Amino acid sequence: MIKSFTSSEQLKKLALFMEFTPPEMETLIELADPLMFKPGQVVVRQDETGDAMYIVVDGTAVVTHKRDGKEVLLAKIGPGDFFGELALVDDGPRSATVTAVGECIMLKVPQAVLRALAGVYPNAAFKMLMSVAKVLVARMRQGNQRYIDSMLASKK
Repeated sequence: MIKSFTSSEQLKKLALFMEFTPPEMETLIELADPLMFKPGQVVVRQDETGDAMYIVVDGTAVVTHKRDGKEVLLAKIGPGDFFGELALVDDGPRSATVTAVGECIMLKVPQAVLRALAGVYPNAAFKMLMSVAKVLVARMRQGNQRYIDSMLASKK
């Protein structure tokens, strides 16, 4: 069974869960869905409705975006990385496709799991959301810097 692949020791190594207490970690493992993906298997598809965030526990995946028939590699992600976090807030469409490169173990965390975790351990849900927020802010800063750099380069 896949549950045996996601132990609290495995998850505790990930930055997202470093501050979790053992009971908080066990509750998360009980609530969330550990999933295994085979090489080449699509985890989420661009433009489909988002229903959960995913955390890479083991393995690697690629994030791609397709427009006008061209596919662009946005990122290669591995253990500790996560995607689909916007689905915790709204049910909007996915902005990219994520595909497993090799065998991947991921933890699927739907909105309902986060709400259930918050009901039992509000502090754990807060810690998780703050970790997600820190990563989102870093991504925004990086995107803003790229935008500024491109604007300055085009003015030369």
